[in-house]
Amino acid sequence: MASGTRIESRTIATRLLTLAGLLLVLGQPAAALETSARTAMMVDLASGTVLFEKSPDQEIPPASLSKLMTLAVIFDELRKGSVRLDETFPVSEYAWRTGGAASGGSTMFLPLNSQVSLGDLIKGIAIQSGNDATIVAAEGIAGSVPAFAEMMNRKARELGLTHSHFANPHGLPDPGQYVSARDLVTLASYIIREFPEQYPLFSEEEFTFNGITQRSRNPLLALGADGLKTGHTAEAGYGLVASAKDDTGRRIVFAMTGLKSVKERAEEARAMMTAGLRGFETVVVAKAGEAIGEVPVQNGAEPSVPVRPAGEIRFLQPRGVGGGPVTTEIQPIGPVDAPVPEGRRIAQLKVMRDGQVLREEPLYAAKPVEAAGLFQRIQNKVLGHFR
Repeated sequence: MASGTRIESRTIATRLLTLAGLLLVLGQPAAALETSARTAMMVDLASGTVLFEKSPDQEIPPASLSKLMTLAVIFDELRKGSVRLDETFPVSEYAWRTGGAASGGSTMFLPLNSQVSLGDLIKGIAIQSGNDATIVAAEGIAGSVPAFAEMMNRKARELGLTHSHFANPHGLPDPGQYVSARDLVTLASYIIREFPEQYPLFSEEEFTFNGITQRSRNPLLALGADGLKTGHTAEAGYGLVASAKDDTGRRIVFAMTGLKSVKERAEEARAMMTAGLRGFETVVVAKAGEAIGEVPVQNGAEPSVPVRPAGEIRFLQPRGVGGGPVTTEIQPIGPVDAPVPEGRRIAQLKVMRDGQVLREEPLYAAKPVEAAGLFQRIQNKVLGHFR
């Protein structure tokens, strides 16, 4: 065991060095992937690893992608108990004229002055992208479209969306409304994580209301994606936010905006999904609960204590591309004095390549170490003198 504050974890280093020639600098986007989208971002949901990005913070018109925030607010209100799925809201003339059939945009075809359940409105938004449905829901929940837009912006601030602002729930053009690819991925990830009971709605391919059946516009549903939303206006171009899982359950989330046609959106989204699911593989470098090395203990009944991570440590790496060796170090957080209770955070695991730190993870004492008695302290001091 090396002296000083840095001690190499030979167990993990040995495992990782066997991957020499296989690993890239983890967490960086794949250079081989390109897209004609104006902006784009793709992440691995579990680790947050950025797999690809292109102008991810550029502010662009959201079009119907803003309906993801509309749904996030509705789902929040359902969870709070402020509204119920069977609660009905009236279809106002404003909703009917602005978002109905006469508007020429995507619509749920809600009849004027009818009553519609929130459950049906949610499906009309998620599957049919109905502009009228968003207005009815906004008016029913907040009293007006401006009041609901403020709820959307409060949620945006809560989620840390720094390049987004909402002016309405449907995404029709407004100079005060914009989003970014990064914010869209963050928003979609929030919906997937926080509302598993609602998320399956995004994978439904059609919905029938008032005798009219409409299909989802998401071109990736037929290819294995399970959400989320498409959008289009002349100003915004064609966009998409999507998510899919591979055979191991690893999930990707990505956003693309500014494409020129439905065909280009489908082709570029298909390529992005394929690259995200097939172009990377998972490497586990530490299992949950597994001791991965030891840290010296001062004045302890034992000279060192094994350390372990809080959970499994894994990385994504591009498939089939060479790289240099990866090494690890265990760095104690200052001198570790006994007694040491089990579970205390006492070190950091650093994963490095070519001197660059790729990732840091906290390490915890895997078992307790009692303080040494007086005789043992003297013995340890004498032995230390001759080392």
